[in-house]
Amino acid sequence: MWTVIVLQSRPDLIVIQISSVSSRLSICNLSERSCEGLSSVLRSQYSSLTHLDLSNNDLKDSGLKILSDGLRSPDCKLETLRLSGCLITEEGCSSLVSALKSNPFNLRLLDLSYNHPGASGQELSALVEDPHWTLDTVRYGLIPDHGHRYRHFCELTLDPNTANRELKLSENNKKVERVEEVQSYPDHQDRFDDWPQLMCSTGLTGRCYWEVQWSGAVHIAVSYRRIIRKGFSRNCGFGLNDHSWSLFCFEGGYRGVHNTEITRLPQSSSSSGTVSVYVDCPAGSVSFYRVSSDKLIHIYTFKTTFTEPLFGGFAVRTQGSSVSLCDV
Repeated sequence: MWTVIVLQSRPDLIVIQISSVSSRLSICNLSERSCEGLSSVLRSQYSSLTHLDLSNNDLKDSGLKILSDGLRSPDCKLETLRLSGCLITEEGCSSLVSALKSNPFNLRLLDLSYNHPGASGQELSALVEDPHWTLDTVRYGLIPDHGHRYRHFCELTLDPNTANRELKLSENNKKVERVEEVQSYPDHQDRFDDWPQLMCSTGLTGRCYWEVQWSGAVHIAVSYRRIIRKGFSRNCGFGLNDHSWSLFCFEGGYRGVHNTEITRLPQSSSSSGTVSVYVDCPAGSVSFYRVSSDKLIHIYTFKTTFTEPLFGGFAVRTQGSSVSLCDV
């Protein structure tokens, strides 16, 4: 049996079929309003849905509260629930804990990574030890959270052999700024001759996290090493090919760019800020977050399958714009 529900209350309505057993709705541009239909499915005695992946949708606490109404139902048969990167805080997790206490008999795996569950996360972990619960796995620490922010921190340095001659490096190759004066860098096969770009020296493996201070108009990217460096071809630009993934940061907000496709993201009134990057190579994800005091606010996530080693990269679009790699 299949259940058909509308999951987006917008002019461009999206109708998605939920299979009788498993549904993956990761990165489907769903919001808290989409949870009303999902909650209805979970409450239905005719639904056999056991696996649900809602990762990287902006459900927020209000969406999780609605979803929790479905989880609370004795007719809910869900065994796996993935909510990674859904902008959930302790408030939303508190509703989830309450729902699971009402119906502790089915859910076995709960993924809350890329969120900020606070004390409720610890409460969920404690429930795993309770023999009366079926819950045996709770994930909420893959992204550095309060007190564990740099769990996967990797110290990067800029590679001067890749730097375009309009880019000036400083602070032990931790900062780059676009300047009017052409730099006297020697010729090198790895240098970007025409695009105002450069890459980091060390490749990325496993899970890696770093933070970048930016100002002006810049691209923060990851790329395969084979990106074209010579000439002014579009394929040289970060995000303008199929082997690089870029977040464009500027005063008007952010844009996700990959293979020339541009995704408009939250607006911003600031011409500078700090962005964190979390790369999970085995999972095939690159996530960008805005750093605000002690919180990481999700901006965008690319999902793919990486087939080559990744390197951090930056494009500095305008004179006076800059990028600095942050230390721990």
